[in-house]
This record gives sequence, C-alpha cells and structure tokens, in this order.
Amino acid sequence: MSTRIAFLKGHGTENDFVIVPDPENVIDLSPAAVAALCDRRAGIGGDGLLHVVRSAAHPEARDMAAEAEWFMDYRNGDGSVSEMCGNGVRVFARYLQRVGHVAEGDIAVATRGGVKTVHIAKDGDVTVGMGKARLPEGDVTVSVGERSWPARNVNMGNPHAVAFVDDLAHAGDLYSAPPFSPPAAYPEGVNVEFVVDRGPGHVAMRVHERGAGETRSCGTGACAVAVAAARRDGADPAVTGTHATYTVDVPGGTLVITERPDGQIEMTGPAVIVAEGEIDTEWLENAIR
Repeated sequence: MSTRIAFLKGHGTENDFVIVPDPENVIDLSPAAVAALCDRRAGIGGDGLLHVVRSAAHPEARDMAAEAEWFMDYRNGDGSVSEMCGNGVRVFARYLQRVGHVAEGDIAVATRGGVKTVHIAKDGDVTVGMGKARLPEGDVTVSVGERSWPARNVNMGNPHAVAFVDDLAHAGDLYSAPPFSPPAAYPEGVNVEFVVDRGPGHVAMRVHERGAGETRSCGTGACAVAVAAARRDGADPAVTGTHATYTVDVPGGTLVITERPDGQIEMTGPAVIVAEGEIDTEWLENAIR
C-alpha cells in the first residue's frame, strides 16, 4: 500500500463519497479497506467510494479507453463492487473539473454500466446521460413488516424495485434490505425505492441501496422511479414522442429526470466537493487486519 494516499470527500444531494485519486491504478483498495474508509464512526465516512482511475490502466475499463479517459471504479460502502452510481458520476465529474482534468461542457466517464456522457453546466449543476432503462417482465413484490406492495422492476445498469406507497414512513428504518419475491428476480440483490406522489410530474422517494442501507439519495434509483412513474401514468416517450420529465425529491435534495423519445434518460442535480486530505496508511493497515 502506498505510504501516502490522498482523498477527497464529496456528495450529490447528500449521497456522499470518499474519493481516492489513483490514475495508474496502483493502490490496493480491498473490500475491507473500502469498508473501513466508508465507516462513519471509525473512518472518513461515505455511502460509497469513487476510485478515480485512467480507463487504460484498469482491466475492466481498457476497452472503453478510446471513448472515455477516466473510469469510475465505484464501490459500495460495504466494500462490494457496483455497476453504476448516478450521484457518484456527478461527483466524479466535479472532481475531474476541480483538479483540471476536464472543463465545463461535455465529458465521457467510463463505468461498469458503460460509458456515460456528462455535462458540467456553468450554473454548477451536472447532467448525466444515464442510458436506457430496461423493464424486465414478471411480477415483483417488496415487503416491510406486515405490509407488501407490488413493485416495478427497472434496470438502470443496476437493479431496482420501485414500490408506490401511501406514506414514506411505511418504508420503515431501511437499515436492512426489504424482502422481495420472487428471489430469482434479483439474484445479486436489489436497490428498493419507496415512492409517494407530490403532484403532477413530482414524486418523493426513500431508498435502500444494495450494500449501503438507506442513503440520502440514489441517482439510478431516481431514474428508475421516474421511469416507473411515467409508465404508471401512461407516459411512455417512445409511444407519445414527447419527453417525460419528473422532479424527484430525495431526503438530500432534488433531482430532475428526463426520459427522451429515444429512451435515453438524463439526470440533473448538484455535485459538491467538501474536503480533501490524506489517509493515515498506518491506521488503514491496522483497520483491515
């Protein structure tokens, strides 16, 4: 392990991340190390970790290097690997801008969910092209205590189960993953969103993120919620030929999600870097023994 590891801390609508710049992919970030860094009491604290690597230097991203110079090697707070994180991509782009790797305008970021197009606006908001949603067939049910709801299965490069409820309090504490059925619907687990209506084109949600518990925001989850709400409301842009836009309130702020007639989904919201420093490598080595 390097004797000196720089880090930053950032968030997107209060979905927060430890950022570890490692352009040449030389830092050994084991699952235990990631979990220690994301620990809110004994570590730096975060819902996840953004490992910043040049695509050409990472075996999972080399085939994307011609399209995107930088790879977001995203890890959940428990150290597990994740395909994508929408809020994370915005914060990742903000980091690249902060250190001068990119400027305002359009950039490309490689992720395990494919190459994402990101636009950094002058007003500070960041828009991410999140790709198309997949809507797997089959009925899904999620439960909290004695309550159960039908859920819409939406895949945004990672799996989501979207349940519309009468009250967000019905989601419970969301410390542990809400049970779902059938088990075969999500063999590797699922992010579960509980959603209430706030008005036309306006919803609010809470989420249990796979590998992290309840978080203050989930970008891919907000996209999944907007798609599920649009289909519930009879608004399929591929059929109507018009954009479907939803404002999605999350505990940490607000995201705006637009699905275009070609199926592409865009997410717009803030991204903030709040601190930077160095990791005590002696502490980290002791923490993962």
